[in-house]
Amino acid sequence: MQRLRRLVDPDLIAMKQRHIAQLSDDLKQLDKAIAEQLEGQPGWKNIGALKGVGPILISTLACELPELGSLGSKAIASLVGLAPMNRESGTWQGQRRISGGRAVVREALYMAALTAIRYEPRLRAFYAGLKAKGKASKVALVAVMRKMLVILNARKRDAEVTPGCP
Repeated sequence: MQRLRRLVDPDLIAMKQRHIAQLSDDLKQLDKAIAEQLEGQPGWKNIGALKGVGPILISTLACELPELGSLGSKAIASLVGLAPMNRESGTWQGQRRISGGRAVVREALYMAALTAIRYEPRLRAFYAGLKAKGKASKVALVAVMRKMLVILNARKRDAEVTPGCP
């Protein structure tokens, strides 16, 4: 859109607008194809029941985290990079930080967690409890991200074990 504003020639503007429209149509077709692909996969229906979890997060998890449902809670959190890592040397102790892992999944979980702390009562209460204990907002949000990931991991695991159960 920025480049479109700079164009002066009407032919170039029309050509660029057609190109943008074509790319938008391609994106819609890809989103539809991903949604159709996920419809046939076991275990992905129950995941969307958690508020904050939408088609973007579901497709990101399906593409970037195929291990979802097959690992334990600590392992899946570590794989995504949501496990807190200690920074220590001798008697010195630094703050714990998250690092490594799959950044694409972390980014999608971040946006989902922002929605979840507003609309999902359990996660809102969890976030409020952490804030009441004096945790920083980002620290509490990362904890919500980890909790969401653990919940989604358990739902996917349970849905694959007993298909058809809500």
